[in-house]
Amino acid sequence: MLKARLGYDFDERIARAVPFLFHPRVHPNALSLLGVLVSFGGAWAFSEGAFRLGAVIVLLGGVFDLVDGVVARRQGRVTTFGGFLDSSLDRVVDMALLLGLVVHYASRGAVALGWLAALALVATVLVSYTKARAESVVPDFKGGLLERAERIVILVLGGLTGWMPLALGVVAVGSVITAGQRIALAHRLMHELDVRRAQEAPRVA
Repeated sequence: MLKARLGYDFDERIARAVPFLFHPRVHPNALSLLGVLVSFGGAWAFSEGAFRLGAVIVLLGGVFDLVDGVVARRQGRVTTFGGFLDSSLDRVVDMALLLGLVVHYASRGAVALGWLAALALVATVLVSYTKARAESVVPDFKGGLLERAERIVILVLGGLTGWMPLALGVVAVGSVITAGQRIALAHRLMHELDVRRAQEAPRVA
């Protein structure tokens, strides 16, 4: 994942960059919710065709997404619900941004691009669902071409450069491939699990 690629001292660098967010009264869950609200502004900007503004707002919202987990670890407030909330809100942001693009293109009669944004939306949801469903059976389920952070970065780059249709195409195709990869990986791992269970089951005489 993108966070892991930023280095082992990621938490320390974040703490030095935005120390004011690490005040004891700042709850990590509040940061997660604030990040969603900011990102909704980016989704609205996308729906209005203000792609550069939307990209900047999405980047700002992404700061809170990066920081909330660090704050939780630093404050000793890491909880199971906090992780669940953060993951759930990430899905809300993903859908809101792509829905904003669907609205933008559909309202302007760009039917093909509207369908492309809709495909990206459905594929993104499927990518997240396949991982969540697989993790309920197979611990530490990882794999796939495009993680969430990479998809967000691609959309931001599309907004900043004015190449949003290209960015949407990359996200749509990449997400379809990623979903396929995860389904194939889940099939292999779950088949191995079924085989082990069958071998370990007591045999009836």
